[in-house]
Amino acid sequence: MSGNLSTVTEFIFTGFPKIQDGSLLYFFPLLFIYIFIIIGNLLIFFAVRLDTHLHNPMYNFISIFSFLEIWYTTATIPKMLSNLISEKKTISITGCLLQMYFFHSLGNSEGILLTAMAVDRYVAICNPLRYQMIMTPRICVQLSAGSCIFGFLILLPEILMISTLPFCGPNQIHQIFCDLVPVLNLACTDLPMILIEDVIHAVGIIITILIIALSYIRIVTVILRIPSAEGRQKAFYTCAGHFTAFLIFFSSVSLMYLRFNATYPPILDTAIALMFTVLAPFFNPIIYSLRNKDMKNAIKKLFYL
Repeated sequence: MSGNLSTVTEFIFTGFPKIQDGSLLYFFPLLFIYIFIIIGNLLIFFAVRLDTHLHNPMYNFISIFSFLEIWYTTATIPKMLSNLISEKKTISITGCLLQMYFFHSLGNSEGILLTAMAVDRYVAICNPLRYQMIMTPRICVQLSAGSCIFGFLILLPEILMISTLPFCGPNQIHQIFCDLVPVLNLACTDLPMILIEDVIHAVGIIITILIIALSYIRIVTVILRIPSAEGRQKAFYTCAGHFTAFLIFFSSVSLMYLRFNATYPPILDTAIALMFTVLAPFFNPIIYSLRNKDMKNAIKKLFYL
């Protein structure tokens, strides 16, 4: 029977708007957002690297996060832009596997890094006298490198396994980029991988959210005990950006990957995908630059070099 099945060589995206000659209405806003994300995160990255006043764990984590955001969006948005102006909205199987690997590996790295950032703020506010002793430059480098290494290694066996699966049709991905579950749904084999995939994602996301949430709950309780209003305001200010980035990132990711067997209407599915692939990265440069006086000053210095 398997000999009568044709082998799929490419996948077709069906999540893009079906508007005749109207794709440019989506192309140019998405292109603008992508350029803004790249330039904004590059400015943050180089501002932190070149300004010695920002050479501390908090800003180091922010710069690494911005660097990851550049590649996180590059894994999906350029292909989205290409498909918006192409008649055939396709991707090769190899391209699909690479997109899934880099997108999810970078997303995993960002999630782990956000956890490290929450722990850093926890130590800074809840144990300030030992902060310099605990968050040494060496520990900071290890946390940053560990986030990236672990984020890329944890998904590698899964992608290698998916690459061995037979795909014999249909070949339509009901999404605007290659995602693990939609691709697994197209495999011509009866494996409980989809459920396993949901559980693995859910456990990882829930553990990360719990660690970050518990850190910020403890932070808030400590801040509320600070006697002076100025001290409380300063402490809240140093955590506001991290907490906002955490809410944006994990709320959209949770909507996408903590639904198990629940299904959304196609338009809502696409909207949620855009939320964490495009909108969340779009707001992060704003969160970490416009609201931060030290960062704004460092970015201004870049233009006077």
